[in-house]
Amino acid sequence: MTKPKVLITGASSGLGLALAKRLNQDYCLILHASKEENIKELREGNYVLAADFSNPDELNEFCKKLKKDHGDDLFAVINNAGITIDKPLVFQPERDIDKMLMVNLKAPIMITKTVIKLFGLKKRGVVIQMSSCVAETGNAFQSVYSAAKAGLIAFTKSIAKEVANLYDNHRIRVLSVSPGFIETPMTDAVPQTEKEKYLTMIPAQRFGKPEEVAETIAFLLSEKASYINGSNIDINGGLF
Repeated sequence: MTKPKVLITGASSGLGLALAKRLNQDYCLILHASKEENIKELREGNYVLAADFSNPDELNEFCKKLKKDHGDDLFAVINNAGITIDKPLVFQPERDIDKMLMVNLKAPIMITKTVIKLFGLKKRGVVIQMSSCVAETGNAFQSVYSAAKAGLIAFTKSIAKEVANLYDNHRIRVLSVSPGFIETPMTDAVPQTEKEKYLTMIPAQRFGKPEEVAETIAFLLSEKASYINGSNIDINGGLF
């Protein structure tokens, strides 16, 4: 039996790599990865698509190739690729602002636009946007990143409603997930004093693991989550 295809963007490290390892059990994966050496063990039976999402031309080509090569049997998309360049806004170069908005917001929007059309024909499919707890709380020196991630939540809710108006009797779901402080290469770069401060704010009294996020997303892709739609799922140990 052919496995349904799932696209994971940003699959070469952190949450994306944990997702790829977990979902490889049940799906044929389309892996967008910047560090292909990290996904060598996952290449067998799967596909790799490369693109720099901060480049509009590469993003457009990525969407075209996704549709052409995988559109017929694509089941789900997880828009996980992300980038943060932490600085006070007054010192943030416009090129860095553009890069963060392209990768964190426009790329998920354009990929979602591509796949919703495909899912509409089949009347089934799942789109999951990887947002962040800072979308709801805000965070100093991450104003642009926070704004982009908040945009993903609003985008998710809006698209879920649009799909309901466009397609009758469909099984298309659009969701977002907002992880808190998860142990990844991105959070490894946070100074130890900042980590200790965050730890005091988390009721669970520990940081999350990528595998915990991956298990949640595996559930959201399953039929057991078929009534969850347009929702943002917080995975943060109680950090609000």
